[in-house]
Order: sequence, then C-alpha cells, then structure tokens
Amino acid sequence: MPSRLLTLTALASIAALLAAPAQAAGDEPVTALLETPALFDEDDADADDPAIWIDPEDPADSLVVATAKEAGLYVYDLQGRELQHVDPRPAPGDDDAPGRYNNVDLVSDFTLHGEKVDLAVASDRGMDNLGIFKIEDGALVDVTDPDAGWIFSESQAEINDEHTAYGLATFQNRSGAYALVSRNAESEVALLKLKADGDHVTWDKVRTLQLPADFDLPNGDSWKPCDDTGQDPQVEGMVVDESTGTAYLGQELVGIWKIGADLKGEPELVDTAVEFGLPGTYDPETDECNYGDNPGYGGDVLHTDIEGLTIYSTGRGQGYLLASSQGDDSFAVYNLRGRNAYLGSFAIESGAVDSTQHSDGADVVNASLPGYPGGLLVVQDGDNTPEGADESSTNFKFVAWQDVARNSGLHLRVHCGR
Repeated sequence: MPSRLLTLTALASIAALLAAPAQAAGDEPVTALLETPALFDEDDADADDPAIWIDPEDPADSLVVATAKEAGLYVYDLQGRELQHVDPRPAPGDDDAPGRYNNVDLVSDFTLHGEKVDLAVASDRGMDNLGIFKIEDGALVDVTDPDAGWIFSESQAEINDEHTAYGLATFQNRSGAYALVSRNAESEVALLKLKADGDHVTWDKVRTLQLPADFDLPNGDSWKPCDDTGQDPQVEGMVVDESTGTAYLGQELVGIWKIGADLKGEPELVDTAVEFGLPGTYDPETDECNYGDNPGYGGDVLHTDIEGLTIYSTGRGQGYLLASSQGDDSFAVYNLRGRNAYLGSFAIESGAVDSTQHSDGADVVNASLPGYPGGLLVVQDGDNTPEGADESSTNFKFVAWQDVARNSGLHLRVHCGR
C-alpha cells in the first residue's frame, strides 16, 4: 500500500480524541489481586501474552494460557499457580532458532475428529507457524499438523532472518475459525483459516493485508517510524470484535487500525501514537534512535509501543477496547462502538502485589469468576519486581474487572451476565 495522507475520517477521529475529557481519578487505585511466579531472563523466559479460558462446566477450573517466548507456554489456574509448562519446539538445525511462542488466543467448540473441543492457538516466531493445542482435562495437548508449513517464509534461511509469525488473534463466524497473524519486522498481516485434518489442526492462508510502512505528513514530509535498519513498523497486539466482524490492529510505532476481520476494504486509524511523525535517525552503534522535536501530528494518549489489545463486552454489541500504552505504563480505553471515542486511561498500581509496567499482552473476559467479580483482566508485567530478587523478571497480573470499573474513575460498566 503506498504512503499517503491520513484520511479525513482518521483526522476527524483524532480531533475528537484530542477533545475528550481528561482521565478522572478513582477513590482507590486499580491494583492486581495476585500474580504468577516470576519468569527470569537468565532462563530465556520472557512473559508476553495471556489468554483466559473459561471452563464451561466449572468456572473455578478456568485457566490462563500464557506465552513465554523461548521458554514456551505456561498454564495457570485462577490463583496464578503454574499447572503446566509446554516446552518450545526444538531448533531444526544447529544454526537455526528454536520455537518461540509469542502470542496466544482461543477457539471454542472446534470440531476435531468428530468432537467439539476448545483450542489454544499460539504464534511461533521461531518456526514461522502456529502451535495449536487442544484443551483437555485442564491441560494443553498439541494437535498441530506437523505438515502445515510456514506462514510467511519460503525457506529455513528466510526464517532465520526472523521476518516470521509474530502477533495473533483468533475469531469465529458462521464459516469457521480463523487466525490473524502479523509478521515480525514487516507491516503485513495474514488471515488464516483453521481446519481439521484427522486428529490434527492445520490452516490455509486466505489473504494478506499490507499496512502502510511510511506516511505523508500534513507538512508534505514523508515519515517512517525510526527502528532497526531495514525493518517496517510491525503489528503485534490484535483483537476481533466478533459481534461486528471488526479487527483492531496495533501497529506498535504508529497507532490502532480497524478493518473487517476478513482483511477486505481500507483500514482506518482509530488513534495514533503521541510519537506519530516524530523525526528520528537510527544509530547502529548504540542500537537506538536519535530523535528531533515532536511536530505534534500524533494523538495525545498512546505512547509507543502500542501493545496488547483486548475487548471487554458489556452485552448487546457494546463494550470497551483496551490498549496497552507501553511507554507510559497505562491502558487506554475506547468505546467499542461508533468512532471508538477515547474514554480515558488507567494504570495498575502497587497493592497486594507490585505495579505493572511496560505491559506487552492483555486479555479480559466479562464472566464473573471465583474471586473476580464482573470478569477477569490479565496483563503482562514487563518489569516485575519480586521481593528479594535482583534479576530481571516478568510475569502476569490478575485484576478483577469490577475494580477497574469502580476505581479507574472512567465510569465503566460491568457486564451483568454470568
């Protein structure tokens, strides 16, 4: 897709966001009730993205499935206790990378070998494919078709360049189950249709979407986000509103796009990062960007990177889009309907456990679960500080949605369903 001026629709949306009222503070801070055990860099364990599975027979047995990159997948119970660890796939060769599970999402009531099963689907950045697991008796069972092939790459050498599967979101409609998969270091997103093949699950690539990698600014300059040489601005956080068939795509250094989940039509910007249009030059010696003055073309809410996107439904097609604003350790909340008006932001402060910073991934459900009235919000904490530990670590924080609605000061609703 060629570079271009922002559409009038997008500019109008941004103008509306700038006019939105400032965040109001709640009487009490939003805090997490508990956290999962720390994952340490020295063990190649890096928490990234969670997905909440609700047990239809006994909600108390619900699970949180989470990625830890080169440390594989972890499964936790509602108390944050580890129930299962799934190792990543081994490297195919001595000079190749091992599996690296980056993002995860769920599919319910998928017909596999004549029975309805729930699936956990993870993007494998190291292998450029998916890891697909049946949820059975509270555990993950690998049902990935070993012959499914690569998603973006044509060879192992291309995989080793790491322009591979990255972000992921699943959705279902009358025609089946699908996954949106973004590509590392590229602005490309693929639509895959999941299908059963005997006892395994495979996929077909339906189409791809190429988001803009550079932009024409209102002053006539051309702008591309500053990043490592040769890399385009990638998407990671994604979520689909199944009630409308709308996909929301978080382009980390640019903003949040919306488009039909079938990836047809023209994408529209919901909001842009504060740093949108910020001039910068990459310095290979420091592996950092040297920035100039911000010209003020971006929004005033999201600070890069724009990360985990998730939806809290309040019923009847209503609800909230949440986005992790990693640069200021906050979560932005947008109306799910209409022009996705910005409603305000909140942070997860220190309480029973430490606060949340630099959050990568998030997931929320609207069903009340034991200990989590109104639903459960699980977020990755990119700077976990367990007591007595000096090593760098990450983990996941569990937050009751009722506490977000009550203490954020944003007058958010709580779903009245089960």
